[in-house]
This record gives sequence, C-alpha cells and structure tokens, in this order.
Amino acid sequence: MPKAHRVLLDRMSGYADEAGAFLRRRRHHRRPFVRLYYAGGRAVDHAADSVGEELFAAAAELIETAGKRPRR
Repeated sequence: MPKAHRVLLDRMSGYADEAGAFLRRRRHHRRPFVRLYYAGGRAVDHAADSVGEELFAAAAELIETAGKRPRR
C-alpha cells in the first residue's frame, strides 16, 4: 500500500500535467472563447466570432456593473 503523501503527490502532479498541456494547447490558439456551464454539468465552448460576441458583451456589462458596486 503506497504512503498517503505519495498518492496525493501523484494525483496533484497528474493535475499539473493536465493543466500544463491545456495551457500549451491554448497558447497555439490564443483566441478568446466563452465556456458556458449548464446545471446538468455540461459545458459548451463558443468562439468569440459566433454566439460568443453577444455573450462577451453581456459579460462585459456584468463585470462593469460588479466593479461599480460599493465595497463594504
């Protein structure tokens, strides 16, 4: 039976490898996109030049509105 810290280390290094691969793939494209998450756990990516334009505009408005909210 492997030691607990080794299991955790293996799992975290696996996550880091996946994240690194994702960033390498994104570096080649570098195009903005929108990812929508639905209640059932499904996720859909949209390019900025398709439905994404409207979503980018809506997100920009939300970010701008959130930035104007008074801090407590």
